[in-house]
Amino acid sequence: MLLISVIVDCVSKSYSSGLFSKRYDKILSDISLEITKRKTVGLIGPSGVGKTTLAKIIMGLENPTSGKILIDGTDIWNAPSEERDTSLKKIKMVFQDSQGSLNPKKTIKQSLYDTVNLMGLDASTRESLVLELLDRVGLSSDIFCRYPHQISGGQNQRVALARILLVKPEYVILDEPTSALDIAVQAQILELLNNLQKENNFGYLLISHNIPLIDFMSDEIVVLDKGSIIFRGETKEFTEFNSLKNKNSFKV
Repeated sequence: MLLISVIVDCVSKSYSSGLFSKRYDKILSDISLEITKRKTVGLIGPSGVGKTTLAKIIMGLENPTSGKILIDGTDIWNAPSEERDTSLKKIKMVFQDSQGSLNPKKTIKQSLYDTVNLMGLDASTRESLVLELLDRVGLSSDIFCRYPHQISGGQNQRVALARILLVKPEYVILDEPTSALDIAVQAQILELLNNLQKENNFGYLLISHNIPLIDFMSDEIVVLDKGSIIFRGETKEFTEFNSLKNKNSFKV
């Protein structure tokens, strides 16, 4: 039976303490979770506990010391390169710094067309597709001639989402997607993310240290501390867990 999900199976990650050191620092220890379509897994924990490291391993940007990442049943770290590349196309990432994820030397139109040009479409089809996706994320062609630094953080994040829609992933990692935005724009982006998930059946892994955001967005919450999972459960269970932990001076 084909497994339709992203499975993180007992993943650990260690780094050498120094060039000539035989000691290794363990960043992640036996992490397991599952990202399924139409659902959001919230990953929360203090800064420096390995949240972004885990995202990079899932994306195939860093290899795990041990454990597996399976995308729809394919073990990406042990599959042939062609099969691995096909599987990794199913998962994309929205970064915290939306402006930094775009080429500062290219206009918004050039950045979007860099993606759509790989699809082998004729010119009129390319333009209509880009305009359609801009409209879906609440933008218009007015921003085409602008550079990333000339538009707002919220607009940059919408451009990043439009670019992801162009490649039609099945799973999306959201790494602090609203932390650089003001409160009003955060609400707009969260509504957009929810709508895009419903329209495209995305499976989300939402990384944050913002408890209200995680509460609002997630179907399941995973808490990391010192590289290990200390809680995994539904939102209502997390509320009770967090209340108890805060009494003991634990903060995420």
